[in-house]
Amino acid sequence: MSTFDLGTGISAINTILAEEANRIGSDIYQHTLHTSPWLDLTKQSAFPDGMGYQLSTLVYDRAIATTATNGNTAGVNWTSLASLSTGGNQFNTSIVGGQALDDAADNVQGGRGTTIGGNPTDTRSYVQFGKQLKKYSLQRAVIESPRISLEDLRFAAHRQDQLRAIMDIMTQVTRRSWENRYRDEYETVAANFVPCLAASTPFRTMVDADADGAADDLFEGNDLAGMKITTSGAGASDVSPTANISNAIMDKIYYRLVRAGAGANAYGRENGRPVFAVVMSSEASYRLQTEAEFRDDVRYNNARVSELIAPLGVEKSFRSFYHLIDDLAPRFSINGSGVLEKVNPETVSSGVATPNPAYDSASYEALYVMHPDVCESLIPNPLSGSNGLTFNPVQYRGQFKWTNILNEIVNPDGTVGFFRGVLASATKPIKTEFGYVVLFKRDDTDPAA
Repeated sequence: MSTFDLGTGISAINTILAEEANRIGSDIYQHTLHTSPWLDLTKQSAFPDGMGYQLSTLVYDRAIATTATNGNTAGVNWTSLASLSTGGNQFNTSIVGGQALDDAADNVQGGRGTTIGGNPTDTRSYVQFGKQLKKYSLQRAVIESPRISLEDLRFAAHRQDQLRAIMDIMTQVTRRSWENRYRDEYETVAANFVPCLAASTPFRTMVDADADGAADDLFEGNDLAGMKITTSGAGASDVSPTANISNAIMDKIYYRLVRAGAGANAYGRENGRPVFAVVMSSEASYRLQTEAEFRDDVRYNNARVSELIAPLGVEKSFRSFYHLIDDLAPRFSINGSGVLEKVNPETVSSGVATPNPAYDSASYEALYVMHPDVCESLIPNPLSGSNGLTFNPVQYRGQFKWTNILNEIVNPDGTVGFFRGVLASATKPIKTEFGYVVLFKRDDTDPAA
């Protein structure tokens, strides 16, 4: 902790706190590194200036060759070169069996060759380009510390203790704010929802099946909290999870990802196979790794971990997934109307957070299969002005600054100040079909199938 000559003036206090604010901002950033997969693995780039607050991204759908122009039959038409001159004449060649047509008799239907220009067979194949426009917008949050008065900082020991407490609190608040933001945004853009059942677990997608706009259709809305998941009611397409997470479900997700082309940019590769990442609680990871007949996957796996994953403390994969631990994984209960209600890890009273016992007993929990191509977080660059106008540049990553605002009523002497941080980001959806949200009944003994 740096020391300063306090002096007797208010300006000295402001100078101390202004310098401490810079240190606190840096320390908060350092303390948030490698503490959560949501902070480490979420791609970040700059939000473009001069483009407004709402943008769209153009995403081309995955395509394969088809044998017809309607694009309904997969495959490629392969045709023998010899057949091109014996009835399958696509190019109207005058060569038959390698011999040129040398007289009029050869150039008639039913002769040695095929009439030039007569009914050629179309043997072409096609590629259809499907594309989507996905909208996203910029959002902002402001976090302020409690007000700090001159009297609170009169003694050096009190000042150091208070600043240390403030740094710890703001470190936790900044980390949790970004962590919750990235988790919630990933859930919003992910296109697949998997409610675990003891038999025949379905895979729901972000599709309005009957085009009625109803909120209970499949994974429409992409927000678990407030989602109706019962099997009753109009357009009931979703189901209530009745089973715990299992390796059978994770295997199904893995092969779906591979077949969808997600392996091209996976977090790692082992034995020629892509390795994906899944964010889950410690309890869910332990259950998967201790499920009957699966212990050897951990015991004999010594493959090298991806450089992106290693800083999070992951030493090995399990059944082609890196288990990334999030011990604040979302948990839910279901109310009488069959609607999911989120259960927070803490309860808050008068600004004081205490552990919430209901979180430990909540029946439902979510895990997320992460892929780097699902989305990207765009954070605005600081802007100091334009066209002769000058402003104080704002850091939108949560950097805290000491602020002392004079006010004739509440702060006429400038003896009260506070720390203020601004957060802003937009989530750009990309290949959302690679994202999976799995909801399971964590207190059930039956594994999902």
